Amino acid sequence: MTVLPVKFSARRIAVCAVALLSLGSTASHATDEIQVYNGSIAAPGQLTIQQHLNYVGIGQAMPPFPGGFRSDRSLNGTPEFAYGVNEWWEVGLYLPFAVQDSQFLSNAFKLRTLFVSPNAEQREFFYGVNFEFSHEMPKFSQTRFSLEVRPILGLRKGDYEFMINPIVAVGLGQLGAADFKPAFRAAKKITPDFALGLELYSDYGEIGNFSAWNEQQHTLFAVTDFKLGDFGINFGVGYGLTPASDRFVVKTIVGYAFPPPGASVADNSNAAFRNPMRERSIPPIFLAR
Repeated sequence: MTVLPVKFSARRIAVCAVALLSLGSTASHATDEIQVYNGSIAAPGQLTIQQHLNYVGIGQAMPPFPGGFRSDRSLNGTPEFAYGVNEWWEVGLYLPFAVQDSQFLSNAFKLRTLFVSPNAEQREFFYGVNFEFSHEMPKFSQTRFSLEVRPILGLRKGDYEFMINPIVAVGLGQLGAADFKPAFRAAKKITPDFALGLELYSDYGEIGNFSAWNEQQHTLFAVTDFKLGDFGINFGVGYGLTPASDRFVVKTIVGYAFPPPGASVADNSNAAFRNPMRERSIPPIFLAR
């Protein structure tokens, strides 16, 4: 069993975070991924696939910058491919896109690397951090490249779980900034394969110079997580709490986890829950990540 030395990993993670933030400088406004990460990852050698789709029924009629992408009546999403390197490390690839006015728009790609406490999905208290590098198209961002640092903190008690991702999104370039975008989730398991919860996604604006309340983004989602065959599904309906937020958003994530090495398809009945060896049966890949 591979174990990540906690003292060593914490020091390395802190150094990486400081290094990334020191590069400093806007993140994309596309809503291709609406998700709270909870520290659950693919088993070593396992491949997982998710399809994110988010429809903004009532959004911002004006783009965030001249020539940018307006969110109103847009479909946003990304296929996500993830691979478990070991018990505390997962890597992933996103291919984000948007559809608006019958036009398909690619937003290039994202690469991520996720570190978590070993067997995080089985712990009462869990933690981790995700680093994400994005190459973005001019329609979606004023900076060509961006970075996201997403710490993960969570607590599980009985059928309840609470988690927060205090995200820092860093646009790289002259027009970039470091924004604070925390995400929070509280959920309750109703049955082994069904859960209900609330998720809050916020954008306070530039760190050290937060926007006024009516210019911040705060969207509250009512969400449900369930299993359909070998697929895990997350579905949520969101309402914007401020004028700068998209007013009405519907999000969904559909995912499948291939059997890990040495397991048969028959052993993969819990595959959509990210880790077939987990003791709990709430699908963490969709409750968050």
